[in-house]
Amino acid sequence: MRWFSRVATAFYIVAIPILLITANVRFLAGDVRFYERGFRAHDAAERSGIPLPELDRAAREIIDYFENDAGTLRILVTDQGEETSLFNQRETGHMRDVKDLMRAVFRLNEITLAYVLAYIAGVFLWAGAGTLRRLALETLAGVGLGIAVTALVGALALVGFDAAWTRFHEILFSSGSWQFNTATDHLIQIFPEPFWEETTVLLAVFTIAESAALSLLMGACLLLGRAKGPADGTQPGPPEPQRPVRVRARRPRPVDIPAEPAD
Repeated sequence: MRWFSRVATAFYIVAIPILLITANVRFLAGDVRFYERGFRAHDAAERSGIPLPELDRAAREIIDYFENDAGTLRILVTDQGEETSLFNQRETGHMRDVKDLMRAVFRLNEITLAYVLAYIAGVFLWAGAGTLRRLALETLAGVGLGIAVTALVGALALVGFDAAWTRFHEILFSSGSWQFNTATDHLIQIFPEPFWEETTVLLAVFTIAESAALSLLMGACLLLGRAKGPADGTQPGPPEPQRPVRVRARRPRPVDIPAEPAD
């Protein structure tokens, strides 16, 4: 069963950064204030010609679309007094692909959360096979892995985001389905590339900040568990019983008592 324990530990270490990153993606994807701030920071209303209140409502409908069972995203907005569809057929097709990707991220977030909780509960609380010190070290290993991956992604966003963003779309989406005209397509007008560049950096900042907080917590656990056993999870056994020592009683030496004189 030693190999099973090692595999479970490896999955736990990998699950830590995946849990943090997917949780942050899910948070931003469902935060309407994040969309609204992006619309205003990147002049979405001016670029698209759609009033900000209409774009804010569209953001709420996009959030609902990621969570509901609708196959096609259909958002009607008022443009110059006329009601029209915000996205054309090509754009709604891409949003269908985006929804599939987001649903996969949501499920991965739920799976990693369940595994992390089950690992902690099953191995360290129910089975009693580990110590607080061992859990802290394994968590720190996962945090370190997450920081390395996040730093790499953040560096790509700062140095060569255009190439990395293009490669990302080429891998995850069908050829050409993600390419739009900035002059006519609303999707790229309200979500321009700088919006996604800032989003990538924000995800990296969130993940590193959470990793730092988790590292501090695990460091405190290491200090508390220093005297509770070695890092391999073994516990000191009971002291060996001492062999009884026989003590031989010494016989008292006879004492010569002088005889009394006879009368």
